[in-house]
Amino acid sequence: MPHSQFLRIGITCYPSVGGSGILAAALGEELARRGHEIHFISSGRPFRMPEDSPRIFYHPVNVNDYELFTYPDYTLPLSVKMAEVSRDFHLDVLHVHYAVPHATAAVLARSMLPAELQPRVVTTLHGTDTTLLGRDPAYGPAIRHALACSDAVTAVSTFLQQETLRLLAVDCPIEVIYNFFAPRAPLRSRADVRRELGVDQEALIVHSSNLRPLKRIDVLLEAAAHIRPADSFKLLILAGGDFSPYADEVRRLGLESRVVVRDNVRAVEEYFAAADLSLVTSDTESFCLSILEAMCFACPSIATRVGGIPEVIRDGVTGLLVPAGDAKAVATAAEGLIRDETRRKALGAAAQQDAARFSASSIVPQYEALYRRLRG
Repeated sequence: MPHSQFLRIGITCYPSVGGSGILAAALGEELARRGHEIHFISSGRPFRMPEDSPRIFYHPVNVNDYELFTYPDYTLPLSVKMAEVSRDFHLDVLHVHYAVPHATAAVLARSMLPAELQPRVVTTLHGTDTTLLGRDPAYGPAIRHALACSDAVTAVSTFLQQETLRLLAVDCPIEVIYNFFAPRAPLRSRADVRRELGVDQEALIVHSSNLRPLKRIDVLLEAAAHIRPADSFKLLILAGGDFSPYADEVRRLGLESRVVVRDNVRAVEEYFAAADLSLVTSDTESFCLSILEAMCFACPSIATRVGGIPEVIRDGVTGLLVPAGDAKAVATAAEGLIRDETRRKALGAAAQQDAARFSASSIVPQYEALYRRLRG
């Protein structure tokens, strides 16, 4: 890459399992592959962040638990580390994922530096940083200020763009750049994975999430309990969190032989490649990366008609949309696709073709163009 096009980019995200961190890690990896220098700045290595990759560096943020503070502070140590990395590596851009506290820290970090060393700040909104915290009077003004001080703001769906404008009444433009997924080739065959999961002739249904309350695992399990015949499927839950609080519910619903849980899976590709159907029961989603992950492997999703999901799924073409909170509607739709293999495969084939809209080759250049526009 010519030196004039080479960029040094700092990326900050939550390191825990979740769409924002997964997207940020994938973005860093794709940008490094295109010749840019990437510096991750966070309290832990982001989930799925590649190790020992050329042009990718990790800078941990150390948080001290001083007795002076009632609660440990993360924002100030993060801002100091951002300033240090920006200064030492001459960053062109600080790209922060989530407004709270990352955009606030980036704006503060930039102000610590002399003008010639100040990076541009790009804030990407992923959802609850505006749809939840934006409603809170203790956070809303700080979020508005951080967005107003950012050099560019992006959102992962038109829904989130419009919700942010409605809830926060910000004056700055918000550009929509969708999430993307760059699947790796599965390491194991479909037959091997299904054998591991104890799946024979049944349909393999997959749910992948961080298990936060808005994912409505209660609705997911209730829907599974309604599916008939009861032995026609197995439900694989790729849990990015602690599933143990739901163990009693699994037993109460008589799903012990139907539910299989795998924790903190990094190689999601082999599980989606082995699945027949994906279920998403969220009360709200800004995009829902797991739907796109399933699409890439011709696995159609049944999902709630909320938030940005209708921007990802074409109802009746690449998947099915159902009302939020309606476990019986989820079960009915699942029963139909379990019985009708021809329709299920047609939806899956259309989903896999449509996933090209959200490929790395389509989305990453939009970020590159944004960075270069800001750098001037």
